[in-house]
Parts: sequence; structure tokens; C-alpha cells
Amino acid sequence: MKWDVYNERCPTRIVLDRIADKWTVLVVVALDGRTRRFGELRREVRGISLKMLTQTLRGLERDGIVARKVYPLVPPKVEYSLTELGCTLVSVLESIREWSEGNIEHVLKARDDYDRKDSAESVGEEA
Repeated sequence: MKWDVYNERCPTRIVLDRIADKWTVLVVVALDGRTRRFGELRREVRGISLKMLTQTLRGLERDGIVARKVYPLVPPKVEYSLTELGCTLVSVLESIREWSEGNIEHVLKARDDYDRKDSAESVGEEA
């Protein structure tokens, strides 16, 4: 079977939904080459809520991108790491991170220009 991401019923869209998420990008890159505990990930990925980190990790685990290992200790120790499949995703997501950091000034300027133009056009429409 040939997969077609442009087909609305194609299951490859599940993958796009997962990897296009900003939290997925940040979590996967944070796990690159290392095993981390939940709290370590939360400190690394600043701004993510407990709920969103939990949801992101569960989704990545379900999709086979992240492995979760629970140690039978009191309190329980849980570690997260990338699976073999997850490791294949790192370079793609790292490129997105690098592009974002390298082009943010252009994006912010474009937004500012657009907003100024849109605002001026709105004033012109009211007249």
C-alpha cells in the first residue's frame, strides 16, 4: 500500500499531528542521547505544564517514540528515553529547532510589518 499524507483518511496524518506539536519537538530534542526523569524534562522544557508534559510523554510512548522505564522503588523512579524509532526523528526536529532560532528575527519583523499594514488598512476601511 502506498501512503499519501494528503489523503484525509491516511493514517500518516497521525504522525504529522504528533511531530508537528511544539511540545513533541522540545521533548524529543531534550531526550536526544540521554535518559531523563519527569522532573528533569519539566525543568528543561520550560513553560510546559505537568498535564501537557504527561500527555506528550504518553502520546510519544504510545507511538513508539519514547520508552518509559519504571523502577520498583519507593517512591517509584521513572525514566524516559528515546526508542530506536525516536532517535530517527531527532535530526528532523533538531533542524526545525535550529531553523526557528535562526529565523525568529525575520518572523517577528514580518509579523510586525503585517500587523502595521493590517492596522493601517483597517483604519482606511473605517474612513
